[in-house]
Amino acid sequence: MQSTPNKYNDSYSDHVSALERRLEADEALRLAVGGEFIAVGKLVYHLLRSLGLRDGHIVVDVGCGSGRLAVQLAPFREIRYVGFDVVQRLVDYASELSGRPDWRFLVTDGSGIPCENDSADFVCFFSVFTHLVHEDTYRYFRETRRILKPGGYMVFSFLEFKIPIHWEIFAATVKSSGTGQHLNQFIDRDGIRAWAAHSDLEVVGIFDGDKPHIPIPEEIRWEHGARMGTLGNIGQSIAVLRRP
Repeated sequence: MQSTPNKYNDSYSDHVSALERRLEADEALRLAVGGEFIAVGKLVYHLLRSLGLRDGHIVVDVGCGSGRLAVQLAPFREIRYVGFDVVQRLVDYASELSGRPDWRFLVTDGSGIPCENDSADFVCFFSVFTHLVHEDTYRYFRETRRILKPGGYMVFSFLEFKIPIHWEIFAATVKSSGTGQHLNQFIDRDGIRAWAAHSDLEVVGIFDGDKPHIPIPEEIRWEHGARMGTLGNIGQSIAVLRRP
């Protein structure tokens, strides 16, 4: 797959470096993926379980960061996993934290997914398309279709203008925009459907980021004190696509 150079890789690396300078390394690397390391990791894990994740499945985690999803999957010995990110320090930390020498954690340049055709049961992008230009997001749609097994799922989070808490992110970005500003990208649902159609992917469901929709069998506690039970949500909207 060919891609335009991703000029945002450097800004993300700078974001991680700044956090490490300000905070203890462990906390910094967890915050590098946006905070709420445990709560969001659990919610994403339960989301995949609700879609049928089981032993023997292969999960490809593009933009794995410091291992927010990986550490939730790590105790399940029969789940196979590959994590990719553009920041070496995050990949190293995710690998160390997961403690799974049988898993692969790799640094990529953001131009593709180095996996074999028809090899993955799930391909995930959490807080990834929120920082890419649309052309690169669409390229990832096509790459995902290539590596998914028939019946496999593409799952990703995104920002959209109709969600009030997402609009606050946009407004804050406008206020603080300047040279080197980390990109916060918004996607509309018509765009998702168009990209899916042109990638031979089916849209299974799209879920509002501010409404509970993830079945959770445990109480999940957020760092600011909120609690979720029965159903949860991660704040960003979620799209679930499937290869026919």
